[in-house]
Amino acid sequence: MAERSLHPGRTSPESSAATPVDPGSQALADALHSSFAIVRFLMLVLVLVFFASSFFVIGPQERGLILRLGKPVGEGEAALLGPGLHWSFPYPIDEVVRIRITEVQTLRSTIGWYALTPEQELAGTEPPVDPRTPLIPGVDGYLLSADGNIIHSRATLRYRIKDPLRCVFGFGHGTNAAFDLAGVSNAVLETLNQALLHAAARFTVDDILSRNVLGFQEEVLRRFTSLAEQRNLGIAIEQLQVESRPPRQLKQAFDNVVQAAVRRSQLLNDALGYANQTTNRAASEAAALVSRAQADRTRYLETLAAEARRFEGLLAQFERNPDLYMQQRVAETMARLLTNVQDKFFIPERADGKTRELRLLLNREPPKPQTTSPAR
Repeated sequence: MAERSLHPGRTSPESSAATPVDPGSQALADALHSSFAIVRFLMLVLVLVFFASSFFVIGPQERGLILRLGKPVGEGEAALLGPGLHWSFPYPIDEVVRIRITEVQTLRSTIGWYALTPEQELAGTEPPVDPRTPLIPGVDGYLLSADGNIIHSRATLRYRIKDPLRCVFGFGHGTNAAFDLAGVSNAVLETLNQALLHAAARFTVDDILSRNVLGFQEEVLRRFTSLAEQRNLGIAIEQLQVESRPPRQLKQAFDNVVQAAVRRSQLLNDALGYANQTTNRAASEAAALVSRAQADRTRYLETLAAEARRFEGLLAQFERNPDLYMQQRVAETMARLLTNVQDKFFIPERADGKTRELRLLLNREPPKPQTTSPAR
């Protein structure tokens, strides 16, 4: 009798060796073994490719953010990735958002301007104007000025992201808030529209269009900057320009007002120029009169001072010899009075007080002309 195995479920080596193996089964087993090895190798390659594809590079002018299932990974500064090589799970588990901190972005307000087609916007042309067609509030945008007039204004903003942390986390409730980079642009646009509305309500239509254009633009910039700080936008303003126009249906009326204002300014300037010219001429003449009067006053005072000194000198002479002084003065006076007299006779008073008698021959013969003797 043959011996039975102690383990009913197993066969002894002698029995297995004795049992013949089917060649087809052996080939199938070898094929399955090879296939499993190839599958394991392919799975290993796929895993390596899967993890290798998750490496990414952040450029020197960028900052990165990993969103895992729509939420930022990390808190505060740790959430932002600096320049260099980084790794994350592939999409859709993780999503990498790149933020260009040096790229200047341009944004234009969406309120306050009349309707334009994209073709007209690109070509810089205006739609046809019909004064009989009223302004349609649902189509044409407009602003209300401080004096209750309707105007068209739009602002063009050039900005860049200055603080990525404030830009990323400034719109949610902590680091668990969902992040959407398009929300930054929408928040900036909404802030720009509010600043434009606020500034228009503080200026009159004349100030916005002609009198204080720069002041209106500065008010828009001031209001936008204040709102951006309050809302933690985290952006830096490069340039802000504001363009304003009157309603197209009233363009001719506004042009007439502008022409009248220009003519008024010209007349005022002419009047001010004439007034300044007249005032300057009067001031010049007054200054000349004052200078001449001061010169005459100085000369008169100097003359009086010289006469006073001369009088003091004559007084001393008179006190020393009054008779001699009187005779000298009379002689000087007569010399001035009788300047053109041919002959002068001075008869002093006699010592005894009696008068002197003077007899003059008034019809004296004229001198005879001298004759020259003929030459021999």
